[in-house]
Amino acid sequence: MLIVTTEAISGYTITEVKGPVFGLTVRARGIGKDIVASLKGLVGGEINQYTEMLEDARKQAMDRMVENAHAMGANAIVMMRFDSGEIGQNMSEIVAYGTAVVAEPAEMK
Repeated sequence: MLIVTTEAISGYTITEVKGPVFGLTVRARGIGKDIVASLKGLVGGEINQYTEMLEDARKQAMDRMVENAHAMGANAIVMMRFDSGEIGQNMSEIVAYGTAVVAEPAEMK
């Protein structure tokens, strides 16, 4: 599936717009990761445990968005974006969203 952050796909013509599509996941931090993060916060630097958790969450949200687009009969997603937010004290929500479309290779001139 083609996924772009732009309105158009270079070399393709959008022949049909299927509609909005999204994938959502919510992740909770574990007590172990919170302890390690607190200690790392005292020293400074990247907190790898949280980085890995958010990378996995983005991938899962994107995979779910692609599944939804396939179910709608799309072969591409344009204007793809991520959004995130906090739920409670230890949960993060990640959503991937865009517009599901049918895109065909443009004719060569």
